[in-house]
Amino acid sequence: MALFAYEVITKTGELLKGQLEAADEYAVADNLRKIGHTVIDIVEIKPSFFQNAFKAKVKASVGDLSLLCRQLAAMLDAGVPLTRSLFTLSIQTTNKGLGRILEEIARNIEGGMSFTDAISAYPHIFPSIFSGMVKAGEVGGTLEEALGRLADQLQKDKFLRDSLRSATFYPAAIGIFSVLLLLGMLFFLVPLFMGFFPPGTPLPLPTKIVVALSNSLRSLWYLWFLTVFLLAILLRTYLRSPLGKQQWDRLKFRLPLFGPLFHRAVIARFSRTLSTLFSGGIPVVQALEAAGAATGNSLVEEAAKEAAEKVQEGKSIAGPLGESPVFPPMVTQMVSIGEESGSLPDLLNRIADFFEEEVAVMTKGLTGMLEPIMLIVVGLLVGSMLLALYMPIFSVITQGM
Repeated sequence: MALFAYEVITKTGELLKGQLEAADEYAVADNLRKIGHTVIDIVEIKPSFFQNAFKAKVKASVGDLSLLCRQLAAMLDAGVPLTRSLFTLSIQTTNKGLGRILEEIARNIEGGMSFTDAISAYPHIFPSIFSGMVKAGEVGGTLEEALGRLADQLQKDKFLRDSLRSATFYPAAIGIFSVLLLLGMLFFLVPLFMGFFPPGTPLPLPTKIVVALSNSLRSLWYLWFLTVFLLAILLRTYLRSPLGKQQWDRLKFRLPLFGPLFHRAVIARFSRTLSTLFSGGIPVVQALEAAGAATGNSLVEEAAKEAAEKVQEGKSIAGPLGESPVFPPMVTQMVSIGEESGSLPDLLNRIADFFEEEVAVMTKGLTGMLEPIMLIVVGLLVGSMLLALYMPIFSVITQGM
């Protein structure tokens, strides 16, 4: 996506200037002509090298978007015009990057662009579920209601993300602490112990390994650093590839302790998003594709796309979802009942509530379980290294006796 500056003549004959983000200038011209503008000039805004190097990419968290939807829905419900509401929120928001984008969106709407087209120009900020719900609200004349539903959905999504973050934070923190502790011992403690060994003392195999690792890290630290750096880049590149992402998503579901937690969180997010989209009047095929993409899991996204294709062929939703091993039988059975009874959004909400409660319970259980396990692991690592260092000293003392 690139940023373009444009000049157009509006339907009323006024000269209008603005900026729009799009894939190319043809997409900009097409969007402007759709709303009745006569295009005069379109120029791509190319930032300098230093602007690219130091300009931070604008990001908006789930919490930012949820608060935005809630505030915008309240202002529209109170009768405040959309553009004025956006200008007001652009000033009030603590996320200055998001504030600038809201101001640009408001100016584009003033120029005759729809709210849906205006936010669709910023896909890195507003996900597909956001633009889909806004479009349904604009078409149905219930924009404030759609934004309210979207705010609830984003708030629930934030709860799931926070639950997963809290479950993984402790083991990640202990893991980093363990690595730093071991590096400190290898750099500083091992050389100190080596001075205690009498010359010619035969070293046991564990001690030789620890000493060799310490010497290697201290003398060839730059090679270790370069190796770790290159491996991190290769791993990141692989995980961002379609195959790597798919394998990583599959592995996450199979991880001990954490696999069931990740699985339940993804199913809860999919069910909640699908319910929100159905309640907002989004067509089934579009809702399935958007809900799958919103989970952030390639396996669920692929299963949702296959289900959408089969729904287009005239099949039900539950059948194709049941063919995928990703969705538990309870989910597909509830979806089938919802389709038959005409209460699918309500049942999807209940599925999401059930799995969100399980995620909350599992998070608390994992936190309590992992604390002693991680402490034991750290103790074993440190104890093993100290034992390897003390073994030659014990050997010398024993021989002297």
